[in-house]
Amino acid sequence: MEFNLTEDQLAFRDAARAFAEKSMAPHAAQWDAEHIFPVEVMKQAGEMGFMGMYTPEALGGMGLSRLDTSVIVEELAMACPSTAAFITIHNMATWMVASFASDDLKQAYVPKLASGEWLASYCLTEPGAGSDAASLRTRAVRDGDSYVINGSKMFISGAGATDILVLMARTGDADSGARGISTFVIPADAEGISYGKNEEKMGWHSQPTRMVTLEDVRIPASNRVGEEGDGFAIAMKGLDGGRLNIATCSLGGAQAALLRARNYMHERQQFGKPLAAFQALQFKLADMATNLIAARQMVRLGAFKLDSADPEATLHCAMAKRFATDACFDVANEALQLHGGYGYIREYPLERYVRDLRVHQILEGTNEIMRLIIARRLLEDGVVEAIQ
Repeated sequence: MEFNLTEDQLAFRDAARAFAEKSMAPHAAQWDAEHIFPVEVMKQAGEMGFMGMYTPEALGGMGLSRLDTSVIVEELAMACPSTAAFITIHNMATWMVASFASDDLKQAYVPKLASGEWLASYCLTEPGAGSDAASLRTRAVRDGDSYVINGSKMFISGAGATDILVLMARTGDADSGARGISTFVIPADAEGISYGKNEEKMGWHSQPTRMVTLEDVRIPASNRVGEEGDGFAIAMKGLDGGRLNIATCSLGGAQAALLRARNYMHERQQFGKPLAAFQALQFKLADMATNLIAARQMVRLGAFKLDSADPEATLHCAMAKRFATDACFDVANEALQLHGGYGYIREYPLERYVRDLRVHQILEGTNEIMRLIIARRLLEDGVVEAIQ
């Protein structure tokens, strides 16, 4: 069991850190304040390979492991958790097409997605189907060599500013549940697609979030990813990695917050002493670091299990997502508290970290749903023993 990063992983980390410090960190506060979606910076990230990190090399990606990817994403998220999170959503959608689409569909879309020339949105959630994703109602009806799609998607990251929608729609009967869902690749400007207002969110201001409405959108049948009825399984396989990605974005934000808190404790004087001299605050910093390290190890274990195709990979990904997003939000919140009133103003980035990390406990499956996934699996015979 090896806990140290390999030479390649250290090189990935250093490259990501240099990119984040030069191209992301100096602008993150402005992106947040002015709600700027930094498309050009993401294209630069594509030139670095960061828009297709675990997409196969044959299709223009880097072909990295999920563990390698986590090392990179954490560095990007230290600069801007919101932008890093969109990059991971794009990576998830790109991987789904690269892994399950026909060869022709892969060649038509994946190289441009992996390079960052095109951006992708992941479209699963609907106004009436959030945690209960298998109840989605957007419908795709076969019509000769085409599908005609009607419905709406809610809370879609990047919507209105991306080029491709990777969308789940019902192709089975209304009561077909998860078995009646299929996945499609749809040009974002296809006739019949419209976008709602950019939602006013608590955080994640550097990426737009909109409703997507589809009215008689006609696409070639060849734009279906996988077979009819495979869509829900494909979406869930994407989310195993997506949950690790979002957990990793929480790691990056918490790491940045911890560093800020440590430095501030040395700089800030109260009652004639630096904050670092007060034992109560020392203990707080110790707990923050301990929880962050524990979260990082859970995320990296989950990535290892996913890379290894472990039978319990989904369970490990759910546990890592649940623990890391909760623990890292607490780290950022405690870092804000250590800054006192300064932490609450925008001159310091702590309030942005707190706002951006809060949503990670909700998306890619709420942490309540993570507990449900974990508990149901643990109640099956032999699973508790298998994860020892």
